[in-house]
Amino acid sequence: MQYLYQTDTAPAKRRGCPIKSVNSSSMSSLLKKICSRLLTAMLFVPAAVYAGYLDGWTVQPDSLPVNKGLILDLDADRGVVHNPDMRVEKWMNQVKTFPVQVFEKTDEGRPVKDSGMPALKRNIPQLNGHNAIVFKQQELLARDEDAFDHLITGSGYTWFCVLKAGTQPGELKDVNSFFGNLRNGGNYEGFWGGLTDDNRVWMGSRNGITFGRWDHNNPRVLSEQRLNQEDYYVLMGRMEAGTGKVMLSLYINDARNPVTTHPYPVNPAADASKLAIGQERDAVEHPGVESFVGEIARFLLFERPLNTEEMEQTAEKLMQYYGIRR
Repeated sequence: MQYLYQTDTAPAKRRGCPIKSVNSSSMSSLLKKICSRLLTAMLFVPAAVYAGYLDGWTVQPDSLPVNKGLILDLDADRGVVHNPDMRVEKWMNQVKTFPVQVFEKTDEGRPVKDSGMPALKRNIPQLNGHNAIVFKQQELLARDEDAFDHLITGSGYTWFCVLKAGTQPGELKDVNSFFGNLRNGGNYEGFWGGLTDDNRVWMGSRNGITFGRWDHNNPRVLSEQRLNQEDYYVLMGRMEAGTGKVMLSLYINDARNPVTTHPYPVNPAADASKLAIGQERDAVEHPGVESFVGEIARFLLFERPLNTEEMEQTAEKLMQYYGIRR
């Protein structure tokens, strides 16, 4: 049995109420009451019809101050399909106009079935009662090969991640990735973000010209600040638009002042791949080896570089919503 956990509905009246979304604009008041009572009486509703199993009070989704160019909104409060053990099978994109709509579990390359599934952690007091997805060298994968290619070939990008770091495995020194769409093979072009073994944040873009893990074509934009394992942070990365040399910038909680920057030479012919949350790519030959340990409550991705004012507005909204202090 699967459940779709989402909180973009009105608060549940009773603990443990399953909810099925309905179009209230087309229903009479009487019909709404009847449907509400019928749904409250149900014990389980299959995920195939987009039901939700709510075991407490829900919260209304926040409205983002900037939406232009937003292509991905992964929110642990909404659109999470899990099994009875709270292991996540799918994480649904809340931006309905973008071709990529789902990130899902994958067993390919893993000797133990379902071992790559992260877990849903609900109602976290430190996050103002919001949820997070707990990753322990696990991943959720978007199957589209080409949807994110343009981000490193000229459009630029901005990402935001509400994250808490754990103790990193360090199977590959200082490469503990929390997202990435690197190509499988060749020179592994794409963009990614991760943590060092001692929880310093890094980001980068790879243009596919050279193979090196870190070099002038594949810069590591590295913060010297170590994340405290007790705290949640709003991490941000931005790549400028253009087809020449552009700037990569990394931010922690403060969208006005990057913690570090680095130039990056764009290759318009670069060919990235599938986007993974929890690891650097669809790493079927060694899943989990370059993956991080920690929690993600929110992941936003824009297909353009936001300006400073837009970044500040979005970061402040996330910090207020999740109760994160500078």
